[in-house]
Amino acid sequence: MENDPSPVSDAPSSVPDESPQRFRFTGSGGEYFRIWIVNLLLTILTFGIYSAWAKVRRLQYFYRHTEVAGSSFDYHGSPLSILAGRAVAFVLLIAYNASGKISFAATFIALAVMVMVLPWLLRNSFRFRLRYSSYRGLRFSFKAGNAQAYSTFLPYGFFALLFVGLTAWAFNGQMPTDPEESVDAQKAMIFAGLMGTIAVAYALVIPLLHQRLKRFQHGNAWFGLTPFSFGATAGRFYAIYAMTGLIWVGAAFGIGIVAAIAAGVGGLVAREGGSEAVYGVLTLVAPAYLLLFAITGAYFSARIANLVWNGTRLGEHRFESQLRVLPLMWIMLTNMLLVLITLGLYMPWAAVRLARYRAENLVLHPAGSLEAFLASAEGEVGAVGEETLDMFDFDIGL
Repeated sequence: MENDPSPVSDAPSSVPDESPQRFRFTGSGGEYFRIWIVNLLLTILTFGIYSAWAKVRRLQYFYRHTEVAGSSFDYHGSPLSILAGRAVAFVLLIAYNASGKISFAATFIALAVMVMVLPWLLRNSFRFRLRYSSYRGLRFSFKAGNAQAYSTFLPYGFFALLFVGLTAWAFNGQMPTDPEESVDAQKAMIFAGLMGTIAVAYALVIPLLHQRLKRFQHGNAWFGLTPFSFGATAGRFYAIYAMTGLIWVGAAFGIGIVAAIAAGVGGLVAREGGSEAVYGVLTLVAPAYLLLFAITGAYFSARIANLVWNGTRLGEHRFESQLRVLPLMWIMLTNMLLVLITLGLYMPWAAVRLARYRAENLVLHPAGSLEAFLASAEGEVGAVGEETLDMFDFDIGL
């Protein structure tokens, strides 16, 4: 359910710091364009190597232009660490692609290795991103260990391997490899049953995995010595996924019926020499599906963001996300169209528009004096000192 935005402060210096504080984004498309175009050109000239430095410049721009309670965030990531993480991801991708040219067994083994490595990569990526993020000079951190990462994600990796194995068996063992060979009815039923079971199992697992991922990410984050917590339940994720699916299926079915009727009418006209009618149907259906993608994408993005942030707390301080579907859909749709029309040159303005809307619809509700909390947190961290970085700190995110 969409809530009306509550009155919050955009200028915390003029109000008590116990009042709700709205996030703000102060960047501009024209300003970010200069960073974006230089990043793009240098990345092309260096065959992608500069992309790690480009990511740092991009994140620093967006962090430093995101404010709450009168102060902005900052990013301190090392491009070399990001480059190392991408090298690891690149090696894994090359190994996986090479295995596909050997045999299915080799591909399955490569996939199993990736499943075993992925929890470690996720944990280190989250750790890197938070450790090198700060607010008012105070660093964030990520406290989950490898054991927690593996216990959270490895079971889903085994499910993925099971799905891949069953799918391969269904295609190789139940369906004919020779196009001229007739299809056995019993084998076809087994194949259809397996595919249906795999699809249902996949649909049931993904929302739960999404909830576990966000609980792992938000529930193990710290700001100074204050932990974040995450309380959104898996049932809420299932509800959003189910509603998104219903919207998509219902709208796609309606578009299909209209397209079929229009195609039938167009066929009658085409037989009389008016083949342009068929193209007219296509020009109507394509924008309809584009609009459907925008609606479902905006609905899913807004609902998930609201669920995640409304379920996140920093100590006793809570967050409120107020994203609405229609404004987000308008931003996403117009961004997509303008990026296409300008052959990609509008991308910096698109990124800034989306960042501004997301930031300005996120509110921090302090449980008490925010200044007192920040002063206390800074004092505690100063007394304890920063932990030593280890050699495996890197970011695999793109």
